[in-house]
Amino acid sequence: MHDRPGGIHDADIVAALRDWDIDATVEHLPVGYGDHHWAATDRRGGRWFLTLADLGAKPHCGTGVENTWRGLRAALATSAALGLGFVVAPYGELARRVGDRYALTVFAHVDGTAGDFGDTLPAARRRTVVEMLARLHGAPAPAGTPVAGPHPPTLSTLDTALGDLDRPWTGGPFAEPARELLTGSARALRALRAELDELAAATADAPRVVTHGEPHPGNLLWNGDHAHLIDWDTAGLAPPERDLWLAAPEPADLDHYARLTGHRPDPLALRLYRLRWRLDDLATFVGWFREPHDRTPDTELAWAELTGQLRTMRDD
Repeated sequence: MHDRPGGIHDADIVAALRDWDIDATVEHLPVGYGDHHWAATDRRGGRWFLTLADLGAKPHCGTGVENTWRGLRAALATSAALGLGFVVAPYGELARRVGDRYALTVFAHVDGTAGDFGDTLPAARRRTVVEMLARLHGAPAPAGTPVAGPHPPTLSTLDTALGDLDRPWTGGPFAEPARELLTGSARALRALRAELDELAAATADAPRVVTHGEPHPGNLLWNGDHAHLIDWDTAGLAPPERDLWLAAPEPADLDHYARLTGHRPDPLALRLYRLRWRLDDLATFVGWFREPHDRTPDTELAWAELTGQLRTMRDD
């Protein structure tokens, strides 16, 4: 996130690091989307990457702060238990609470260059990612691995918004523009919502494996030809297509995965998780704009994403 978390200052992060026996200076990093980040350097020159999660805004981990706290820890524990070299798992304690609604996770610094969500990877790098996912999907599921169902928990937000289009929205500067935008797209959104239900029913018996959930270029750190996969708070049991629709866009990528695993990716499941992602994004942005908000770099970015996705949907 570009915005700093409300009520949390650098001194709070420095103090929290002492729970890991790390005495460090920190620098806020306006990067990523969803969590807040800092870089830390300890007194001996050791480097750390810090993630601060807002437990009130992480619905894929749970509903309500305490349930989300438990869900976040379960996902992080899954990453730590996998024992795979490309997994960037937490250092020491999985997470610690900071204030009433935040949780801090510490990672040892990993050298590498990260991409951005929309980057197009060359074929050789996609092949590497497919091979990583084949290893992940073949790993035994650690005890307590969360289940990632086909319906994102944010759907209730979208359903409520679609039923509330005939009255003004007053959350902030983007509230009424968002309502007007959704009003023009309501029929198409309801059709996609119904299609998601149909696809979920058609793939209900698909095999479940440990999935990352968001293996896009922004969650990959590259050091030469080697890659690490970061941000495991979305880890969960699901069909492998939950990862493959995003990481294996070409038929050759899917063929390579099938040769490695013996599992031929299901077109219906690929469609399901592509659609799930789309509706989850839309519901998240709509939820932000129905809640109290200001005009900030993050809400500006969310507005651009919402308008772009709805425009694309109307053009489909």
